[in-house]
Amino acid sequence: MSEVLVILKEQISNFRTILRLSRYEEKATYQSHYLGLLWQVLNPIIQVAIYYLVFGVGINGGRKIADIPYLPWMLTGIIAWFFINRSLMSASNSIYKQVNLVARMKFPVSILPSNSIVGHLSSYFTMMIFLMGVYTYYGIQPSLYWLQYLYYFPAMLVFLFAVGLFNATMTTLIRDYYIVFQSVMRLAFYVSGPIWNIQNRNLPPTLVKFLKLNPIYYLIEGFRDTFTSRQWFWEKNTYGLIFWGITLIILIVGSHLHLKFRSKFVELV
Repeated sequence: MSEVLVILKEQISNFRTILRLSRYEEKATYQSHYLGLLWQVLNPIIQVAIYYLVFGVGINGGRKIADIPYLPWMLTGIIAWFFINRSLMSASNSIYKQVNLVARMKFPVSILPSNSIVGHLSSYFTMMIFLMGVYTYYGIQPSLYWLQYLYYFPAMLVFLFAVGLFNATMTTLIRDYYIVFQSVMRLAFYVSGPIWNIQNRNLPPTLVKFLKLNPIYYLIEGFRDTFTSRQWFWEKNTYGLIFWGITLIILIVGSHLHLKFRSKFVELV
């Protein structure tokens, strides 16, 4: 745990640096595009439209899921998935791509995964505003359940940082790891429930229980529980303990590997 504390202290003490780097990368990514940062919103909206037409209208036939219209149900999951997927993919490659920058400047390498996660927050919150507009259109009103967003959102950030730190370290040590992780995330899209309800797919009950152990599924369903006023997070205490257990183990292992090998990162790259 002492290694975890070292990593967390580095994030806190370099928080302003993380914000500055994320803003710079955000502008640099879209500076050569005519629409600039607007693509942060246009790109996910185009993908949402495609998924809705294929899965909502085509496969699902526009039917409700758990008494919720398909569009707001899907949006709640897909917005979380977009943020999780993009954050993990960029965080996993952050040290390998930018380790030479750290060699020239004085800040710890451990903030690079955090920088990647923070860089995607602006598009995430913009899409959340869009989601609130969709909820209003469908007559879904705020309730006390919405307060547990203050639990699920930080839980998502902690999970992303833990996995991002571990993956960034592994990607630098073993370059093939990143390619394998890309394939894992493609599979995770279909088993984490952003576009369909895995409980209604005629899957064996044992397989459904296993899929529910997926931390990403826990977060996506948690956001749906929150905004559709369906369930409190403490009512799923077993899955919550499993989620935090997995997250803590990844964070401990990732912190240990990161501190053990980061002095060699420049040589490895």
